[in-house]
Amino acid sequence: MSTTAGNLHLSLHDIQRFGPDPLNTFKANLVKVEERIVSACRRAGRDPRSVRLLPITKTVPAHILRLAFDAGIRNFGENRIQEAAGKRRVLGALPVEWTIVGHLQTNKVKYLTRFASAFHALDSLRLADLLNTRLERESRLLDVYVQVNTSGEESKFGLEPDALLPFIETLHQFPHLRPRGLMTIAPLSQDTERIRPCFRLLRRLRDEAVKRNPAIKELSMGMSSDFEQAIKDGADVVRVGQAIFGRRPTPDTDYWPNVVKR
Repeated sequence: MSTTAGNLHLSLHDIQRFGPDPLNTFKANLVKVEERIVSACRRAGRDPRSVRLLPITKTVPAHILRLAFDAGIRNFGENRIQEAAGKRRVLGALPVEWTIVGHLQTNKVKYLTRFASAFHALDSLRLADLLNTRLERESRLLDVYVQVNTSGEESKFGLEPDALLPFIETLHQFPHLRPRGLMTIAPLSQDTERIRPCFRLLRRLRDEAVKRNPAIKELSMGMSSDFEQAIKDGADVVRVGQAIFGRRPTPDTDYWPNVVKR
């Protein structure tokens, strides 16, 4: 079955997951998400231009991402570096930016520094040092967000809140890293009393961190299930996947092993 995007053919599996017309589905979903962002900003008394949408494309096959590009998406957020690298090879010179949002093993640093423009899960000095060394070798810079474990769950990656400020003070040692802000993952819950403390804590930590490092300005927080609450609590970047691309075929634990139990 052909779509409106050139000679791309959809398999039965593609149609079952994304429908017969993924391009227009993605366009419509993108409009809905952007409208929700605008509405959430207005309720919070914020300028909608102050919030940036990062579409999360994990599990979406490379050939389908061509349709996401045709729908207007120019930044692909991926959890697994090897999956992102494979998609980039398939998509070739497609002019998109790649953002890695998941935990990065130190032996995968060399893959990230070759193409990613941003990394939302910096959580150790060793990782910062390895990234900086590779980036220096490749004459590149990388935007980074420091991940903080605001929920207190042992299963999550990220710095403990008390460790953040000392960590922030060391970032000047890594000139090829460009600190942009902080990132967190709230529990997947409909209970705002569980979610809000995580977002509020990250905001308080940012307010303290920016005094030590003025570049730490942004808050990367909020996903498909909670991004409106995150905006209310100050999010500058919201990471939205399923509200744009539909339900994933695998549970989140496949992409966040030992990180979140959902």
